[in-house]
Amino acid sequence: MGIDVHRGLGRTGVVGTLKNGKGPSIGLRADMDALPVHELNAVPHASTRPGVMHACGHDGHTAMLLGAAHHLSQNKSAFNGTVHFIFQPAEENEGGGRAMVQDGLFERFPCDSVYGMHNWPGLPAGEFAVNLGPMMAALDTFEITVQGKGCHAAMPERGVDPFISVAQIVLGLQTIPSRMLSAMDSVIVSVTQIHGGDAWNVIPDSVMIRGTVRCFDPAVQDQVELALKSMCQSIASAHRAEATVDYERRYPATINSAAEAESAIAAAKATTGVTRVLTGVRPSMASEDFAFMLQAKPGAYVWMGADGATPCPALHNPHYDFNDDTLATGASYWLSLVERLTLSPALDNPT
Repeated sequence: MGIDVHRGLGRTGVVGTLKNGKGPSIGLRADMDALPVHELNAVPHASTRPGVMHACGHDGHTAMLLGAAHHLSQNKSAFNGTVHFIFQPAEENEGGGRAMVQDGLFERFPCDSVYGMHNWPGLPAGEFAVNLGPMMAALDTFEITVQGKGCHAAMPERGVDPFISVAQIVLGLQTIPSRMLSAMDSVIVSVTQIHGGDAWNVIPDSVMIRGTVRCFDPAVQDQVELALKSMCQSIASAHRAEATVDYERRYPATINSAAEAESAIAAAKATTGVTRVLTGVRPSMASEDFAFMLQAKPGAYVWMGADGATPCPALHNPHYDFNDDTLATGASYWLSLVERLTLSPALDNPT
C-alpha cells in the first residue's frame, strides 16, 4: 500500500505509518490474536488449527483497519497529518498493549491521541456504543496455594486436608464484594480454576486456586487485594493449613477521555446516523489491554454492533463467527474518525 511498516514492538506488533503534510498525529489500534478455543463452526473459513480460533473477532478488527489503511493510502487528500496503524498482539491475557508501550510505541510513533474498536455481540449491527469515561473493567488475577499435610483419605486425622480450607475460601471470596465493599462498587471475584490431588484415596499436600477480580476503581482494587489475602490466610490457619497468595494487577480499567470520546461519537454518527450511536451505556466487566495505551495517551474505545438478523454468539464462544457484514461499517468509522480529526472544518455537516 506504500505505507511505511515497522515490525517487532511487543515482540510481534506491527505499526504502519502514513503521512500527508502537517497536521495531527493519531493512532488507530487493532488487536490480532486468537484464543485457545476449539472452533465448532462448520464454515469454510473455520480454523484449521485444532484448539485455536478467532473467538473474539480480532481477525475482523485487523481486516477493518487494513481496509481503512488501504483507502487512506489511495486518498491522501482525505486527511492532513500522520496516521499510525497499530496492529497489536497478545491482547488476550498477555498484555501485548503494555508490551508495545514499554517498547517505546509512542516515543517512536508520537500520537496526539489513540483509538480502539471492538465488535460487540448484543448490540445490533450498524450501531455503536461509546462512553465519556469507563468502558471496560480492570483485570487482576490471583493464585492461592493452600498448603496442608498429605495423608491417606481413610485417615484424615493424620494429616491436614487442604480441601477443607479451599472449599471455605471459594465461598468466602464471594463475601468480599457482597459484605466488605459498598453495593455501589462494581466488583466481581471469580474462581476459575482449582488444581489438586492425583489419587482417589490420597489427601494431597496442597491445592491451588486461581481466579480473577474485576472492578473500575484503583482504591477498590487495593481493598479487594487486602481482603482476599487476609481471608485466605485466616481460613487456612483456622484449619491448621497455610495459604500463600500471588495477586497480580494485569490490566487497568479502559477509560475514555472526554474530548476524544466526543470525537469518536461524532465519527460514529457520521458513519451510521445520529440515532444509532449509544452513549452512557453500562460498562463491561470484561477487560481490555488497550487500557495501557489510554494510560499513555488520551483516546477512546468504542463498541461496534455485531448482531445481524440472528444474534451473534458471545465472544469467546466456540460458535462465535465474526459478522463479515460489519466490515465496511468498521472501516468507514475509521475513515470518518481520521477525516474528522484532521479535516474537521470540512465535516461540520456530514452526510
